[in-house]
Amino acid sequence: MDTTYLFLQNYWWFLVSLLGALLVFLLFVQGGNSLLFRLGRTDEERMLLVNSTGRKWEFTFTTLVTFGGAFFASFPLFYSTSFGGAYWLWMIILFSFVVQAVSYEFQSKLGNLLGKRVYQYFLVINGIVGPVLLGAAVATFFNGSNFIVDKANMTDSVMPVISRWANGWHGLDAFADVWNIVLGFAVFFLARLLGNLYFINNIRDEELIPRCRRQLITDAVPFLLFFLAFVIRTLLKDGFAVNPETQAIVMEPFKYWHNFLAMPLLLVLFLMGVVGVLFGLAKSILSSAYTKGIWFAGVGTVLTVLALLLCVGYNHTAYYPSATDLQSSLTLANSCSSEFTLKTMAYVSILVPFVLAYIVYAWRAIDRKPITKKELKEDGHAY
Repeated sequence: MDTTYLFLQNYWWFLVSLLGALLVFLLFVQGGNSLLFRLGRTDEERMLLVNSTGRKWEFTFTTLVTFGGAFFASFPLFYSTSFGGAYWLWMIILFSFVVQAVSYEFQSKLGNLLGKRVYQYFLVINGIVGPVLLGAAVATFFNGSNFIVDKANMTDSVMPVISRWANGWHGLDAFADVWNIVLGFAVFFLARLLGNLYFINNIRDEELIPRCRRQLITDAVPFLLFFLAFVIRTLLKDGFAVNPETQAIVMEPFKYWHNFLAMPLLLVLFLMGVVGVLFGLAKSILSSAYTKGIWFAGVGTVLTVLALLLCVGYNHTAYYPSATDLQSSLTLANSCSSEFTLKTMAYVSILVPFVLAYIVYAWRAIDRKPITKKELKEDGHAY
């Protein structure tokens, strides 16, 4: 294979993985919303929580859309197979995010028919459904999905459909594998931890913040149990390897552990990420004055997820395996766009650092000072 084409495939998998890692970090918005009624005991406290996450929900939604767009442009066969076949799973995810956007904008509007509390319950639903389903969807990269790919169908003038789902569940069958659910709950509790850490950094309230610190302990235990169970099982299970000469898909014992050993930089990134998350949590729990835990845990989350996604795509690995037909599994080589498309988009991707710089600037401007009850009473644009 042309080395330039191979580089572009790996380059775009890195960008897609980075967007996925950033999306998992930004799920702190959903995690915070899931705690709305657990942490907020008064209307004023819930207003603080809603306005804290409400100033960031657009970052999460935009990253989700960008993640999907990048996947469509660089690996269109994955997009058509997963988004087109597992559409019930993705439609529920997208609908929950749309409900979130509506809830933020309409809960405080005069004359809304449902009332503020109903919209706040919608935020809680998105806070639970979004992370769990996204985690389950990502878990299928390691455990497989039920689809069949037949590129010969492109010549069929009646049904030129390359891929099809092998059953009528169209994505909901992901929950038939308990390990998909395990990662879903790991992502859910991670989002709650990140949401709590963000509240501690972003809100100043003498009654609410100590409650957030106590909640960290409650969510840290199930997160560690679910996360460690998934990682240990993944490193010990058979993985979906690609024969570099024939491109045939074969099962390889300890494949993902072998990937980390073959790419020690990814192992270092993974361990650094885990340490960052644990440090941010421990410091925030043990020190009543510490407010910067979100940054250590946030960077740690990005590094950990990035390492896992790169591990599942690099080193001759099928990143979207088929549990129905092993040879239908998707790899970087058999599912990517043309070299011309990848090269053209690579030029456009040069703008990414500038976009990230603008996001950082906007974030700092929004969070220039912590949120207080007094500020919200004086703010005419509060949610």
